[in-house]
Amino acid sequence: MLESLRGRYYSIRRHARRLKRRELKSLRRWLEDTENLLHFSALFVIPVLIGSITWLSNASPIISFFVYPPLASGTYTLFADPDGRYSTPRKFVGGMTTGALCGWFALELTARFLYIVPPEQFRVHAGAAALGILLTGLLTWMLEFEEPTAFSTALLILVTGSEKLTYVVGIVVSSILVASIFVVWRRHFYRERSRYLFQSTSGDDKVLVPVRGDDTVSLALFAARLAAAHEMGKVVLMQTVSEDAIQETADRIGSTVSPTESDGVEGQTHDITSKAEEQITDRALQRLDRLSERITSEVDVPCEYVVAVDTGPAGKTILQTAGTENCDLICAPYETDEGVPAQFVRTLLSGTIDTVVFRPSSGRTEWQHLLVMVRSSGQLANTMLDFAQRLVSDGGTISACSCISKHGERRATEILLENVVESLSVPVETRIEHGSVEEFLTRNASHYDIAIVGASTDRSGPSRFILSPTYERVYELECDLAIVHRG
Repeated sequence: MLESLRGRYYSIRRHARRLKRRELKSLRRWLEDTENLLHFSALFVIPVLIGSITWLSNASPIISFFVYPPLASGTYTLFADPDGRYSTPRKFVGGMTTGALCGWFALELTARFLYIVPPEQFRVHAGAAALGILLTGLLTWMLEFEEPTAFSTALLILVTGSEKLTYVVGIVVSSILVASIFVVWRRHFYRERSRYLFQSTSGDDKVLVPVRGDDTVSLALFAARLAAAHEMGKVVLMQTVSEDAIQETADRIGSTVSPTESDGVEGQTHDITSKAEEQITDRALQRLDRLSERITSEVDVPCEYVVAVDTGPAGKTILQTAGTENCDLICAPYETDEGVPAQFVRTLLSGTIDTVVFRPSSGRTEWQHLLVMVRSSGQLANTMLDFAQRLVSDGGTISACSCISKHGERRATEILLENVVESLSVPVETRIEHGSVEEFLTRNASHYDIAIVGASTDRSGPSRFILSPTYERVYELECDLAIVHRG
């Protein structure tokens, strides 16, 4: 009884751990979208900051209650748009302080010379409010402190009564505190989010390359340059052998064995099969060895070899081998069957392991000008741009492009592209084009060495049924094509 309960307890704990890892992975993927990250930060950071400032105001009379409204809205502006027009510590602190001082000056001026009453007895008047806003607008414009919260601080001081100095000091202290925390958050987390959140920048240390067909050098060096971005990067060259090929070789070996040699020898068939497997493996290893020498001479990445028997569909064999060899990424050649992607390609692009299907156009082994087609922000866009950053040669260029169908989509697309490229350590050109992706690629492919597109596996089934993935609608390009799938 006790053993049964203990077994059930450990089973529940293992299940809970798997569930926790799965949920954390989902959360991490969700946070890879910059918009989600900003909303998440605003949702959790701002309440902590405002709560901390409230605690300070309760412990000390320096911070007035009237500081909270402009402080909360200004803090949201900072964290919701960290690289926006108003999101600089100078504008944040300077704008709020300038607004408070302008409102104080307008209050003193109108109370003493227009209404002839002490400022502490003065009640809000339209003239004082208008003058405060006018002065705030002029000064923030001249000092380049323009921000919305400056106007709210200019108005709120009109209702502080005798606590005007406390109000201004509270504005300065609280805004400096918020700005300091914002600078630390933006510098050490937001702008480094690719290191903490983007899985493609920390994975892909071991890249599996299925060697199929004759033209494999371009694919192998493509995979090697992806792996070389990491210190522990490694390429695993894989050659599959069909059972039919083994049988043919065994039959050929068996035909050379004389009847006297085979008579009375138990297990002769097994020996012949073993010899056939050895011959095929030796030939495969010789080919892989030549490819490995090319890789190590040009990219200096270590290589490993795998020769696997193809007992089923090729795609499943490759996925199984990638799992067995603990590979993070598969770089496979693009194959077609009567003009459409072969089942081998479709299997890999629906698997649970990250995959890049590569279609060379001219056998190039270096990529100077790269084009990344971005449809939406998030994990796939981050991965494609990270791959482009690894591939680009010294002095090369990367372009991130998104296609729109309506002019009204331009502004939102500009923000999308800005969000996905700003985390990269290399400059990236952004382009917005009207029309379909396939039309744009057909017109502009000759200007680039490689185009990187998504496999559209993040789209829903009905969406993929209505509109097929981009790579299926692009047939011939004057540049290489890389199709990226996140498992």
